[in-house]
Amino acid sequence: MEQFWREGFEASSVQKLLDATEINRGTLYNSFGDKETFFKKCLDRYNDELQSAIDETLGNADIKPKEAVIAWFDKLVISAPPKQRQLGCLLVNSVCESINWNKDIQKYLRASLSKLRKALLVRTKELDKAKKLNKGIKPELAADILLSAYSGLQVDARNGKAPKQMREVLDVNISAVCK
Repeated sequence: MEQFWREGFEASSVQKLLDATEINRGTLYNSFGDKETFFKKCLDRYNDELQSAIDETLGNADIKPKEAVIAWFDKLVISAPPKQRQLGCLLVNSVCESINWNKDIQKYLRASLSKLRKALLVRTKELDKAKKLNKGIKPELAADILLSAYSGLQVDARNGKAPKQMREVLDVNISAVCK
């Protein structure tokens, strides 16, 4: 997974994957069939990690909606360990790379990002119900703004932006969405 995360699908040759996993070519093909299937398995594992972060933050009913959103950003971007922060997000990286090359992978990535949006939407609907969204901001738009902020911050993280700067960008995005 880290090989794909670091260099992307296209740049991750089968040989690089073999070196990263320390398995032989036959094992890779017997276990996964092909590089695309192996990539999807890695995305599944990554999605499991994202779901765990969602469960701890956005999915935690004990945390108020706005605080849950901020906690989610903190966990996945701003306060993430430096090595993880430097890699960015496997989904965002892959969307940027794959938008034109593989419709099946593109669909898979979009479905993964849609799960993130749905988790954000649950919380933005709660904010709306509590009259905590800014005037003119509907829950769907708020979720889209926050998901765009997530994508942008992940690119910034990969590009070496400091956590303090990312926190400032996040604060502006949160202020644009909710009171």
